[in-house]
Amino acid sequence: MAMIGIRFDLRAPAFGTATHAELYAACLEQCAWADGQGLDLVVLSEHHGVDDGYLPAPLTLAAAIAGRTKRININIAALLVPLHDPVRLAEELAVLDLASASRVGFVAGLGYRDEEFAMAGVDRKARGRLLEEYVDVLRRAWTGEPFEWRGRTIRVTPKPRSEPLMLVGGSTAAAARRAARLRLGFFPAIGDPQLADVYQEECARLGFAGFVSLPGGPGFVHVSEDPEREWARIGPHALYDAQTYAAWQPPGQRSAMHVEARTVDEVRRSSAYRIVTPEDCVALARETGRIVLHPLMGGMPPALGWQGLTLFAEKVLPHIRS
Repeated sequence: MAMIGIRFDLRAPAFGTATHAELYAACLEQCAWADGQGLDLVVLSEHHGVDDGYLPAPLTLAAAIAGRTKRININIAALLVPLHDPVRLAEELAVLDLASASRVGFVAGLGYRDEEFAMAGVDRKARGRLLEEYVDVLRRAWTGEPFEWRGRTIRVTPKPRSEPLMLVGGSTAAAARRAARLRLGFFPAIGDPQLADVYQEECARLGFAGFVSLPGGPGFVHVSEDPEREWARIGPHALYDAQTYAAWQPPGQRSAMHVEARTVDEVRRSSAYRIVTPEDCVALARETGRIVLHPLMGGMPPALGWQGLTLFAEKVLPHIRS
């Protein structure tokens, strides 16, 4: 059975017509819709100081979504752990775990944008060491027992109902080995089987039964009876999304959503952004085993996103879910 996710980063570019207030309101309504339709996962992302207001506080939004839903899981991919105070992060995640009935998990990411590390006052060169240190702090904090860290006694209460699901992200062999070393599952940013091999080899060396999930399929799917018409409306948002992500990628950073494009036609030729008929969406779900809906991608007007969601529920979902 295909995994179906719905993703949000809530960007409002200058050329868009939707305000942030409208996008956030639509996000909560669409998450409630996804919960009612039986979708599997809400995915949130994190970036800071971006002109378009890219979601900077995913835990806050995750709490709001948890309050509007009953069963759907919520994942933050990725939570940029080195940019946070780990004790405060442990408290927030513990409360969120209790309030959501353990429905919130996250991918621990290093972060990569220089601007974000400068804004947070964190040495970017130390990000790998900090991630490993902070993961250890989180785990010790969630026991609810006192422990020593950096010369002071820490105690986080209340402790979560269960330890929040934590995976390690990344797109390099070093990230794969780090995930195994931390004895955590690995969720790379790109579907490279060699990264999975590196991770599994390191897990075997350490005697750890690891878990790796490679991303696959498009990162944006929109359903329409007339894809040509929809590309004319959605194309500028997709091009904006692709170009900004590509501009952020430093050397060595890889992502399934990295598309070098100068025109909407070049975005269309990529496999990352897909506008498909209901029939083609059913075939895509069966081929890839997953569908990621992104109904507010690049600041798309909420009404346009709702059209795709409604058609998905009416003409796709019944064929891929009993």
